[in-house]
Amino acid sequence: MNKLIVDKTEPVTLVGGGDLGEGDLHWALSLTKCLVAADGGAAHAVAQNHLPSAVIGDFDSIPSHILAQIPQDRQFRVAEQESTDFEKALRAIRAPLVVAVGFLGGRVDHQLAVLNALVQDIGPPCIVLGAQEVIFHLPEQISLPLRAGETVSLFPLREVRAGSTGLQWPLEGLVMRPGGQIGTSNRALGPVTLRVDGPGLLGMVPRDHLPALMRALM
Repeated sequence: MNKLIVDKTEPVTLVGGGDLGEGDLHWALSLTKCLVAADGGAAHAVAQNHLPSAVIGDFDSIPSHILAQIPQDRQFRVAEQESTDFEKALRAIRAPLVVAVGFLGGRVDHQLAVLNALVQDIGPPCIVLGAQEVIFHLPEQISLPLRAGETVSLFPLREVRAGSTGLQWPLEGLVMRPGGQIGTSNRALGPVTLRVDGPGLLGMVPRDHLPALMRALM
């Protein structure tokens, strides 16, 4: 298990080495006060003239010229190979919330590993910023100020019972499970409340709701 490396009372931005949308890092940092890089995410940070407070990972994907620009006391090598760099970083952060950028796109196995980590509740609550949506692990109940017609997708990685208000196709009474009932491409009728009876359900809403989602999860 990782030691605690980053301890903040405000949200943290975590940057990874995957696809990074134009402006994503700047947007995330406008909503947080601390930047942490997971391994190769340090290259994205340095390329945009940001020096991470900490770089965490096994350092197998950081170019040497990037690592040379990170002060030694901000480098935290975690050598074990039983977890991903995303998991290593989350375990080492204590904060009210993490906004993760640069973790989608590219290799599908890496993306699936990120989604798998989300439902394990490793470290703080975490929102993953994608090209079109934000992805998060549903708490027991959450309310979001969505607009009529906006897409709400729900994908179970464990069996859960769900409920909702404000969706075109209500979730009440549904048992959702991998390989069974899922909930992609539902639509909001306006503000939405989602409920689950346990962990394991991922939510996806349009990315412009990132600030509202941050408030709801904190």
